[in-house]
Amino acid sequence: MSQISCAPPLVERAERLPLSGLLALAMTGFIAILSETLPAGLLDQIAGGMHISQAMAGQWVTAYALGSLLTAIPLVTLTQGWYRRRALLLAIGGFVLFNGLTVLSSSNALTLVLRFFTGAAAGLAWGLIAGHARRMVPVALQGRAMAVAMLGQPIALSLGLPIGTWLGAMLGWRATFVVVTLVALLLVVWVLRAVPDYPGQAAGKRPAALQVLRTPGVALVLLVILTWVLGHNILYTYIVPLLAAAGMAAEIGQVLMVFGLSALAGIGLVGLLVDRHLRKLVLLSLAGFAVATLVLGQASSWAMYLSIALWGVTYGGAPTLLQTACADAAGEGGDVAQSMLVTVWNSAIALGGIIGGLLLTGAGVAWFAPVALLLIGLAWLLAWAGRRSGFVAGSR
Repeated sequence: MSQISCAPPLVERAERLPLSGLLALAMTGFIAILSETLPAGLLDQIAGGMHISQAMAGQWVTAYALGSLLTAIPLVTLTQGWYRRRALLLAIGGFVLFNGLTVLSSSNALTLVLRFFTGAAAGLAWGLIAGHARRMVPVALQGRAMAVAMLGQPIALSLGLPIGTWLGAMLGWRATFVVVTLVALLLVVWVLRAVPDYPGQAAGKRPAALQVLRTPGVALVLLVILTWVLGHNILYTYIVPLLAAAGMAAEIGQVLMVFGLSALAGIGLVGLLVDRHLRKLVLLSLAGFAVATLVLGQASSWAMYLSIALWGVTYGGAPTLLQTACADAAGEGGDVAQSMLVTVWNSAIALGGIIGGLLLTGAGVAWFAPVALLLIGLAWLLAWAGRRSGFVAGSR
């Protein structure tokens, strides 16, 4: 009798999302994104305070991205055998240590090194968040769990960065980095209280990176990530010249707010449907992104806002969709696959800046949409081809 009476509550608990732990993972992503992008909103203060040019201050973002790009796979591979929460705390501790030392640094060369290591901490964190979120819930809820765990990215871009920029203008860039460091320190306590621990993989069961890459579907998903994120970043990195061409340069703040809020809506929608309709959502999101790209810069102000909103909705759920597809395809090699995803994602961001810059100085903004559409179309075809591995039809 006691076993029968206890069964319903156990099932009920299994069907609930452990929100506190998942939100702690989301806060980890929030700090990672805010640590990366904050210098972009504080270029004037950093340049003046460090006595460097704005272009050199912008390299703080580049050094961070390089840290994530170059170290994600090695760090995740090296920590495969660790208990998962210990590895996560190492990453968060990196935010505390290296952001804190950045506050004290008066040397730009030293700061660039610190930014590289902060990016390395982010690379490790992004390689762990998705896998940890999936292990916290039953298989049927993994997509929803990842949607919650991925909330940090759009919130950091839509709300965190504007607030951080405002704090920087009021208190100075060093005080803003102090705030980020203190939040990361509080996050350590939150993770210890709310995020469960799991053992790492035994030595004989740790898949090599090449073995994971050869797993059916993994390379296909990574190619979709490369083309999709590259197309997005060509447009997003140079959104200001795109808006200027449409006579809307003064509305950058409103445009980014619309994009961020729409991205949050996209995450909510994907979170509800990803476990039943992952493949359809990927194909529909890419198609919607293509429509938004066609409208960008070729319409009136209100139509531009509609296209920005459609872009945000279709891109907001992309991290959840792509990380879920990657983890599903990789199976036991999920953490290693996620580190590859981090590397490919950051490569797409860097290439977006390079290709977009070449287009801007050469053919001009008119070529942004055709190039982005070519990449989006390629991503759609690759996703369509992954019916049996990568982007499998039907419920997860």
